[in-house]
Amino acid sequence: MKNSREQWGSRLGFILAASGSAVGLGNIWKYPHMAGQNGGAAFTVVYLLCILIVGLPILLGELAIGRKTQLSPVGAFNKLSNLSNWKWVGFLGVASAFVILSFYGVVGGWTLKYTLFALSGGFNSLSGSPDLSSQIFTEFIGSSFQPIFWQLIFMSFCMGIIIKGVKSGIEGGAKIMMPLILIILGLLVFKGLSLEGGKKGLEFLFKPKFSDLNPSSIVMALGHAFFTLSLGMGTMITYGSYLDEKQNLFTSAIWIILLDTFIAMLAGTAIFTIVFAMGADPSAGAGLIFVVLPTIFPQIGGGAIWGTLFFFILFMAALTSAISILEVITAYFIDEKGWSRNKATLLFGGIISIVGVFCSLSLGEFNIAALLDISFFDFLDELSSKYMLPIGGALTALFILSKWSVKTFLTELLIGVKELKLDKSLLNSILQILLIVSSLVVGLIIINELFDLLFNQSLQKLAGF
Repeated sequence: MKNSREQWGSRLGFILAASGSAVGLGNIWKYPHMAGQNGGAAFTVVYLLCILIVGLPILLGELAIGRKTQLSPVGAFNKLSNLSNWKWVGFLGVASAFVILSFYGVVGGWTLKYTLFALSGGFNSLSGSPDLSSQIFTEFIGSSFQPIFWQLIFMSFCMGIIIKGVKSGIEGGAKIMMPLILIILGLLVFKGLSLEGGKKGLEFLFKPKFSDLNPSSIVMALGHAFFTLSLGMGTMITYGSYLDEKQNLFTSAIWIILLDTFIAMLAGTAIFTIVFAMGADPSAGAGLIFVVLPTIFPQIGGGAIWGTLFFFILFMAALTSAISILEVITAYFIDEKGWSRNKATLLFGGIISIVGVFCSLSLGEFNIAALLDISFFDFLDELSSKYMLPIGGALTALFILSKWSVKTFLTELLIGVKELKLDKSLLNSILQILLIVSSLVVGLIIINELFDLLFNQSLQKLAGF
C-alpha cells in the first residue's frame, strides 16, 4: 500500500482514538437517562444485542472502506464505485459531521463551564435544590453571551488538536484522555458503591425487568446502539484510512465496541449508584446530568472534587468525539481539494462555530428555526440523529452488499488476520446476513421516524403496541 498519507503511530493509539470517537456525550449523558426511563437493565440487554447485530458489521464495513482506499468518505466511495453516484453517501457523511458538530460543540461548552462551576464550589448552593439548579441551567443556556463563550473555547481545543495531525494530535490526545476517563470513572464507581444505598443502582442497571420494555424502548435502543459507535458520519471511514495493512480489523472493531460499551456501563453505574444513594429520581431524563447531579454532589463527602471529576470526564468524552467529527471534514478538504491541514481546520472549524452560535442562541430568544416550532439546536440534533446518520449507515451496508460485494469486503477484512478460525465461506455468509439485518433494522428506524414526522404517529402505536 504505497501512500504518503499519515498513519496511526500504533495499534493501541488507533483503538483509543476510535474508541474515543465512539465514547462521547451519548455514553455518559444520553445512555444513563435513556436506561433510566426505559427499564434500566432490560434496556441495557437490548442495547448490547443491537450493538453486536447492527453496529459491528457497519463498523467493520466503514473501517475496511477507509483502509482499502486510504481516503476520506467522498473519495473512498468514489474510488470503490468507479465514480458512480455512490459518492453521495460520502458527501452525506461529511454533511452529517458538519451538522452534528454545530450543536455538539455547544454542549461541549456546557461541560467545560460546569467543570469549572464545580471546581469553584458553585454546586454548594444547589444542594438538594433541583428547582434552583434547573433555573440556573436554563438561564445559562438561554443567555446570549455565556454559552457562546464556552462553546468557542471548546471548539478552540478541538481545532488545536486537529491542527497537530493524526499522530501528534488525535492519537496523542486519545492516549491521555481515554485512560483518564477510565480511571476517573472507576473512582466515581467506587465512590458510588461505597455510599449507603448505592448498590440499588447496580440492581436497577443490571437486573433485567423485561416487563418494563415496550416497542418504543426497543426502537430507542436500536437507534442508540447505532449512533454511539459514530457510524454513518464518515468518522470510522476517515480513521480507517489512516490504518496500514498490519491491522487486524476484526479484533480492532471488537476492542472499540468493548471499550465504548464498558465506559457506558461504568458511567451508568457511577451515576445510578450516586442517584439511588441520595434518593433522587433515576428517570429524570436529560436533566439528570446538568440539573439533578449538581444538587447531589454537595451532599457527598468531598462533593466539589467528585463533581469536578465527573464533569471533567464529560468534557473529555465530548472532546474525543468532537475531534473525530471535525477530522472527517478536514480530511475531505485535504484529500479532495488539496488544502493544508491548517487551512481546512481553521476555516471549517470557524464556520461550524458560527453555525453553533445560532444553535446556542436558539435556546434563548433568537431562533432562526422558529417557523418549525422547534429550536435550531433541536432541529439539527433531530435531523442528524433521526435521518442523516441512519440513512448513511443503511446506505453503507447496501453499498457493500450491492456494489463492493461481501466477498471483496471479506478479502479486505482478512488482511492482517494471522489465523482464520472460521471457514471463509461460512464467514462470508455470516457477514452477508448481518449486513442485510443491519440495513433492514436501520431502514425500519428511518421509516418509523418518517411515519411519525408525516402522520404524527409511530408504526408501533399504529400496530396497537
